[in-house]
Amino acid sequence: MAALPCSKTKPFRSISLPVRSHPTTQRVEEVLNKLNGLETSVTATTETICNSLLGLEELQKCTDDLLQLPQTFQIISQRQHVKWFEELLGNSIRILDVCGTTGELISQYKENIRALQSSFRRRKGDSSAEAGIARFTSFSKKMKKDAKKLVLSLKQVDCETLTAAFLETDQETIAVIRALREANAVCILIFQMLLSFLSMPLFKSKHPKWSLVSKLIHNGRIELEGLENITNMETKVETFEAQLDSIEKRLEGAFRSLIRSRSSLLNVFSS
Repeated sequence: MAALPCSKTKPFRSISLPVRSHPTTQRVEEVLNKLNGLETSVTATTETICNSLLGLEELQKCTDDLLQLPQTFQIISQRQHVKWFEELLGNSIRILDVCGTTGELISQYKENIRALQSSFRRRKGDSSAEAGIARFTSFSKKMKKDAKKLVLSLKQVDCETLTAAFLETDQETIAVIRALREANAVCILIFQMLLSFLSMPLFKSKHPKWSLVSKLIHNGRIELEGLENITNMETKVETFEAQLDSIEKRLEGAFRSLIRSRSSLLNVFSS
């Protein structure tokens, strides 16, 4: 299956913090390294995506705890670090926007799947299946374009985050900034993986606009071979709908955790 050209196989970042780092900072490192063990190829499975989103929830909780530490507030209040943390705050809202938009894309995907299933059920005596497949194909093309735009947006955030400079002063400061930076970067990679998954075509076909199915539907009558093909499509659609349900639930949890982390960031800056 074709994937987005801008989404390349890329491992999660693994970090090694100073031995004397605060236990909360070390916990962030542990979760990051656990996420690093997951597959992150562009052909990631539903299970990998769900586990990654679950890990993202845990990671955000750890970073939230990190933001509550007095040491973190002291670091942020230092003049040389303010700009970097302001950038981190700005990136957090952009990631939240991408997460929310991704959730909307999944909802749209499920709506179009239900419409396609409805057209399959009405296939006897008319060309509903052909029309339903054509509409779904059109939606899939739009989905891929929307996903590509979101990936490009994430790549821009990723670039800004990774090139943001910070002064290597004491070891604890280095540990906190590095942990927050890498947590942000892993979050971006997870959404890139999810969007690449959503952009893949549900059906494999070398025939544009499902011409194969179109040829099998003649004068309102579906030939046996066409019926078998559509039955296979129905099975695949049902399976994919269940996969989207699982991803959607995990995405909702990740979204809530991102909101909490942003709230913690705002509280630290306003203190």
